[in-house]
Amino acid sequence: QVQLVESGGGFVQAGGSLRLSCAASGSISRMYASGWYRQAPGKQREVVATITSDGSTNYADSVKGRFTISRNNAKNTVYLQMNSLKLEDTAVYYCNALIPRGPSDVLYWGQGTQVTVSS
Repeated sequence: QVQLVESGGGFVQAGGSLRLSCAASGSISRMYASGWYRQAPGKQREVVATITSDGSTNYADSVKGRFTISRNNAKNTVYLQMNSLKLEDTAVYYCNALIPRGPSDVLYWGQGTQVTVSS
């Protein structure tokens, strides 16, 4: 049974920082592309940042220069360093990862972690 477990969310004042982690557990050999998404109340889920298996990254315009996505392939873990947080960054943050499972690849999602930015 493969699971993605997020951690690191919480409350932070505007201008502060948080680091989210997304660890894959279960019998897996590796993760391919991974990403962080977020969903604010009343809004659709949106992509925040993605990273390929070789480390190429992409970011939403709203977080460029403030957030950094990275990965540790040995630990099957993806991180999201969030700096200069703004009120509008408040959301539930989800990670996903494409994981090889036999003859096919399966996209898994974590359960989400709440990030609340206050003034």
